[in-house]
Formats: sequence, structure tokens, C-alpha cells
Amino acid sequence: MRDPYTVLGVSKSAGATDIKKAFRKLAKQYHPDQNSDPKAAAKFAEVNSAYEILGDEKKRAQFDRGEIDAEGKPRFHGFEGFGAGGPGGAGQDTRFEFNFGGGRGRRGGGFEDILSEMFGGGGRAGTREAAPRGADVQATVRAPFTTWALGGKVRIDLPGGSVDVTVPAGIAEGKTIRLKGQGEPSPFRGESGDALVTVTVEPHPQFRADGRNVRVDVNVTLYEAALGGKVRVPTLDGSVDLTLPPGTSGARTFRLKGKGIQAKDGPGDLLVTPRVVLPERIDPDLAAALKRLRDERPYDPGRS
Repeated sequence: MRDPYTVLGVSKSAGATDIKKAFRKLAKQYHPDQNSDPKAAAKFAEVNSAYEILGDEKKRAQFDRGEIDAEGKPRFHGFEGFGAGGPGGAGQDTRFEFNFGGGRGRRGGGFEDILSEMFGGGGRAGTREAAPRGADVQATVRAPFTTWALGGKVRIDLPGGSVDVTVPAGIAEGKTIRLKGQGEPSPFRGESGDALVTVTVEPHPQFRADGRNVRVDVNVTLYEAALGGKVRVPTLDGSVDLTLPPGTSGARTFRLKGKGIQAKDGPGDLLVTPRVVLPERIDPDLAAALKRLRDERPYDPGRS
């Protein structure tokens, strides 16, 4: 870690009040709940570690004397207590004191207490405050049309790995799904943040949403439209037969109940519109029949 004085931006002659003030400012700036920058959590951890040293009079003095490093770990300076006769030699002081940074009897006012004051922890000195949680992350999931209409799972990559997102049937496009604990991990062993997943819907080559209903166009031959018959209709979960009455036109829509979006408050319908497709080649018999029909029943726009 960098020199704690550099991290907090204070001089080595700074007093305890100035050090505390600098810490409060930086902790508020980089706290994961206040700063969405992915790098903020690491900076926040560095600020905390620096204040662990400089906010404690004993540790600060040890650091200034070179007894501990910027992480609070003791530095090795050789066996200065050993005389020429080796350990325990006459006239030598063989008592050693090693301080690993866990000092007892620490006064209040540490960074836990300051963070509690800044972010509403409300705890008293000496109590253990909950570690700050990790940052939330934003993500977008593109659900296939049929998965969105019927409801289902879509896989998505998040900081903790790939997870399956459950997409409710017919959820409004642009709505956000919250995945608890799937955000950034806490650098202080607290709870992970959440993943806020925005749902978008991939367009389908055949189906179109119309509220809770789904629309689909079906090609039918001139013969099927004129004489009637069964045609195959695609649905969200397979295909079904639809019986066309004689004289079916493209202006008519057929309704298949319950075959639309499977919304929580009730399924919609599938609305089928036939599209009459003419043959590539009109044979003489068909041409003669059409001419006869035209001559016997001239086209009347007002007639249905």
C-alpha cells in the first residue's frame, strides 16, 4: 500500500484533527454507497487502511519510527537485543515486544465510528458495525420474444459469474429486475451489492405484441381463401390447425383464445390475419373463372 500520509493527503506534521478531517472527506467521496465508480471501492479500502495507521497514536508513532509498514505489519530490523555472546548474553536485554496491529485498549474515534456517524450507523464506540456492502451493478438482458411472452429464464454474465434471470411473462420492456447479492462484492467482507437488470425484448420474425395479445400473419393460397380449408398456424408454443371458411379475405382476423402472452393477470389471445398469396402462374382455367366472376359480380367497394 502507498504511504498513508500520501493516501490521506496530509503532511507528517499534521495533527489528529486534520488527519480525521481528511479521512472523513475521502471516505465520503469513495464510499460504495455514494460513488458508483468501480474503482471507488478499492480507493475506499486504501483510505480506511491509511487511517488505521494514522488515526491511532501508537501505530502512527510506530510507523514514523519505521517499526511497522504502511499495512501495519512489523518491519524486521535484525536481532538488536543479542550481544556478542548470542541471545541472553550478559548485560543484554532479552525482552522483545512485537506489535501486530491488533492493540488492546484502543480509544474510540476509529474509522468504524466515523463511518457510523457519516452513514447513519448510529452505533456506540466499542460496538461492531456492519461492514459496508458492495456496489450495485447495472445490466441489460435481451429476452427472446417467446421467452418473454411465455415467461422463462435467460442467462446473463455478472461480476460473480453467469446466472439465470427469471423473466416474468409479459414484463414491461425497460422494467428492472433486482437480483439480490449479485452485484460487486464488498471489499470489507460485508454483503455483496445487487444486480439491477433491465429487460429488453428481441423482435420476432413472425410475432408482434399487441397488449397482452400476439399478432401473426399467415400466408394462404387463393384456393384456400376462396374454397375454405385448414391451414397451419404458428403459435408461441407450437403449431395448430385453423379452419378457414369459404370466401376468407385478408381483412378478416381470427382469434385463438389463450394463445397470446401468458401474463400473470390472465393470458392474451393469438390474433391471426390471413394473407392471400397468388400463384406465380395463373393457368387458363383459373384466369377464365376469375374473368367470369368479375363479369357476373362487378367489384363494389361498399359490398362486404
